[in-house]
Amino acid sequence: MGMTHTDRVYDKELQDLRDQLLAMGGRVEAQLAASVRAVVERDPALAEQVKRADAEVNRLEVQIDDACRRILALRQPAASDLRFIATALKIVVDLERMGDLAVNIADRAIDLAQAPQLRPFHDLEALADLTQAQLRKALDAFVRADAAKAEEVIAGDDLLDALYLKIFNELLAWMMEDSRVIRRATSMMFAAKHLERFGDHCINLAEMVVYMVRGTDVRHPHSRGTPGTT
Repeated sequence: MGMTHTDRVYDKELQDLRDQLLAMGGRVEAQLAASVRAVVERDPALAEQVKRADAEVNRLEVQIDDACRRILALRQPAASDLRFIATALKIVVDLERMGDLAVNIADRAIDLAQAPQLRPFHDLEALADLTQAQLRKALDAFVRADAAKAEEVIAGDDLLDALYLKIFNELLAWMMEDSRVIRRATSMMFAAKHLERFGDHCINLAEMVVYMVRGTDVRHPHSRGTPGTT
């Protein structure tokens, strides 16, 4: 009876850990959406909210990290449970860095709100939508232990990178046409770059899900059959 109780408690600890990671992912996704909206709507107050919200993301990182280490020390998990804990320890770092990138975008929003508005620019919102979709799919793959869905996230990075490059080239062309927009276009370029980096962290999450499910490390490009890519 004692062993059954212990197993039930252990299962709950693992489920609580999953729930905490999902809560952190949800916070980060909300941060990203709000930071991009602050750029588009020229809303410095919303940008400041994003920056304040980062404290909760940081708190969750510490809480999840502590929970992982406690389970490792007290339960000494093996096989799939050990891979799950290892994945959680990696994922929490990427989520925290995603939160930092949302804060960086919020900083760009504050800077842009203090200057005359650039011409309408919708590709940044499209890039943000793609990035959010990548995060949701990566987190869903984690919850469902779905390696195939994680591989979809990895494959989807090409589309995100292509849109980022399009934005970069358009903004560069604007700056060449009119030197008066250089500062504003540069801020927009930084915001786009932060979104592209956000997408890279989604790839990290997806790669860790593949490791968790299959025990296979696919972090290096040649492991995905695409040698020479970066």
